[in-house]
Amino acid sequence: MPHDGRARTGVSPPRASAAHAADPGAAPPPPEAAAGDQVLAFAGVAVAAVYVPAAGEAELWRAETVRRQVSEYRPPERLPLAGDSPAAHAVRTGRPLWLGPADLAAHGQPHADAPLGALPLAVDGERLGCLVVVGASASGFFEAEQRHFLERYAGAVARVLAAGPRGPAPASVLRPALRNLHAGSFVLLPGTGAVEADETLLGLLGIAPADFDGKADTLLAHALPEDMHALVSVLEPAAQPSARRELEFRVRGPTGEMRWLSLSCRVVAGGDGRPERVLGVVTATRVLRRGSDDVSRIQWLTAALDEATTVRDVGRVVVTALREPLGADRVALAELRGDRLMVTVLDPPRPGAWPETWRAQWRTEWPDAPLSSLPTLQLALRDGRLDLWPAGSSFEPGLEGIGDGGLAVLPLPARGRIAGVCLLGWDRPHAFLPDERSLLTATAALVGQALQRAHEHDAEQELATMLQRSLLPRRLPELPGATAVARYLPARRGLQVGGDWYDVIALSEDRVALVIGDVQGHSAGAATIMGQMRTAVRAYAVEGHPPDVVVSHANRLLVGMETDLFATCCYAELDLEEGNILLVRAGHLAPLVRHPGGGTEEIEVEGGLPLGVLAEADFPMTAVELTPGTVLALLTDGLVEAADLPVDEGMRTTRTALAAADPGDLGLMADRLLGDDGRREDDVALLLLRYDGMPTRPIRAGWVVWRLPDAVMHARRFTARTLRGWQVGEVADPVLLVVSELVTNALVHTQGPVRLDLMLRGDRVRVSVSDSSPRAPAKPVIVDWESTGGRGLLLVEAMSEAFGSMPVAGGKQVWSEIAVPRRERPPEDPGPRT
Repeated sequence: MPHDGRARTGVSPPRASAAHAADPGAAPPPPEAAAGDQVLAFAGVAVAAVYVPAAGEAELWRAETVRRQVSEYRPPERLPLAGDSPAAHAVRTGRPLWLGPADLAAHGQPHADAPLGALPLAVDGERLGCLVVVGASASGFFEAEQRHFLERYAGAVARVLAAGPRGPAPASVLRPALRNLHAGSFVLLPGTGAVEADETLLGLLGIAPADFDGKADTLLAHALPEDMHALVSVLEPAAQPSARRELEFRVRGPTGEMRWLSLSCRVVAGGDGRPERVLGVVTATRVLRRGSDDVSRIQWLTAALDEATTVRDVGRVVVTALREPLGADRVALAELRGDRLMVTVLDPPRPGAWPETWRAQWRTEWPDAPLSSLPTLQLALRDGRLDLWPAGSSFEPGLEGIGDGGLAVLPLPARGRIAGVCLLGWDRPHAFLPDERSLLTATAALVGQALQRAHEHDAEQELATMLQRSLLPRRLPELPGATAVARYLPARRGLQVGGDWYDVIALSEDRVALVIGDVQGHSAGAATIMGQMRTAVRAYAVEGHPPDVVVSHANRLLVGMETDLFATCCYAELDLEEGNILLVRAGHLAPLVRHPGGGTEEIEVEGGLPLGVLAEADFPMTAVELTPGTVLALLTDGLVEAADLPVDEGMRTTRTALAAADPGDLGLMADRLLGDDGRREDDVALLLLRYDGMPTRPIRAGWVVWRLPDAVMHARRFTARTLRGWQVGEVADPVLLVVSELVTNALVHTQGPVRLDLMLRGDRVRVSVSDSSPRAPAKPVIVDWESTGGRGLLLVEAMSEAFGSMPVAGGKQVWSEIAVPRRERPPEDPGPRT
């Protein structure tokens, strides 16, 4: 609102002489006439008259008249009480009568060209007369807000009448009644910043008339800063000049006390349709103290937000706390991230209930929008103050349709910053009462803090989830002759990351290792140790160590970390060809097994100490044989133990579920074992493997290569005899070449024993040469005519369908696979074995 322009105390409309013209014989208007006329002008009154009963009560006499502007209506001096006049009707019935121009003919007023109201005057059941008001508009009726004010005015007139002398000519009552209402008025000239205010308004604001400079900013300065934006928005002329606006606001008195005032104003357009004046009335509003319902609502909101852990949870609490109690049609909650609003909750969630520009921004489930496109919200978030926009307010396209009947903008403060914003919108005109403002202010502070906590929680959970996913296997390998599935559930409380882990390690084509473990606690520290232990166990297993050695190495590693945490583990190595399994248990639960017939049992595995307790701990192995169709279940204690569930009972329940589940679908079986309880008190890891047996049994042959001058020749002869026995002589040349190169490399470049293994599986012959050196064979980077070595590996790679090396216990194994042409039938004689 501009600061320039002139104004003076008191209201002096341009047509002052005509506005205050009274009937012949009427007394001159008192000094407060201008102020009273302006209040009546806002109420849409052109003429006001008071009728009182005459002696004998047979007639109503006109006791006083105020003519605010020129009007053709001339109130009669006398009216028969038994007649059809509106005044007589109102006195007889005791009810107000509101008539339009077309309705006045029936009451003997055929020439009236404006609406009329007749309001009975009574105190404690005593009929004192009638107040007749004639509208300033030549069409329509008095509006609802005008009727409400005039009814209050009639009550004030009746009280003045009751307190004064009786008779057909009582003392003036119309203007004293206005003073008793404490209704102050103002006229604002748009674009100048100038305002004319009466003494009543200045008194309500705590301004001495001599100190008022006629500027609107001087009046606004007495309002609380939180209400400043709402006041400016109400006073600023809108696109519809005739629109009425109402607002409750607070001011500070001269001694610092806070007062609630009610503002109602109307924009009047000039001849060119542009806003010419803003007419307003300000009255005192009783202070609404917080009732017991509001106190309980705040208590419930505090408790509910304390339980809300995620941003979505906070949004659901806000919708429950505000939408229905306040009768709002829309609630939106958005986080402030940088210069963008990330909408997290919309109620109703239908896209059609929100602005078109929002729907254009819905890249994901909810929209996000830059603050630069929403200046209304940008201003509210910058100042951190509650803004209440009444019906008829105009907004930018990004907010159109959210609150046509009223819009509340709640910045959500938290820790010295604005965490987000909450929007409440009404479709029908909504009056913001003082208690609603207090509720919204209290709600904003609570929700802001909860939203900040929830955002931090969500960020921690996102980080924890990413950490957990990076530490656990992304997928399990496909196994020949077996199927494995796994499940992991985080703890119900705290970070969704813990110390439980599982792994499936393909050691070779016919061997697989299964691991499940649990590091003490479910925290980021436990997850870190878990990741280190899983990596260590996998590394030791891939090196080819037996199960007891793998677990022993992992134990020594954890002891060397000097951490206060320990871990339990169950390690199993399965021979997929024979179905033999070796189990090692380090303080962990024993595995469960489901036999093909449906029976279940707990495998008795000799146990050792948990990992990280004693460096020299022993971990004995237990051998078990599996038949095809058997399901092996490795699990952590979070599945079978809780505060109200002993571990023995939990194991029995899990065995019952394992027996009842269908082994044909391991995924469904795993879900059945987890049950319907969802997340539990502790982490849960579950690993299931169904052993089906190898579809084809490979044929094997082995030879220990002695370090003799003719060792390669003996290896070639053994290989030739084996291939003839297997009836795959057609691949003898490439296989013999590969054997020669690999055995020669092992004898030349390593020390210790060398072993040659041959295997026929399906249509491939696999040649494996093991030695005691852990160093993988290196192929030459550059091969030219002067090179003296390294060409053999290139030749082997060229002759092989697949070629590589892998660590084994005590060294490495270099292998090559050569394809065999299709045969009509498998060989009958398996050939020699060593």
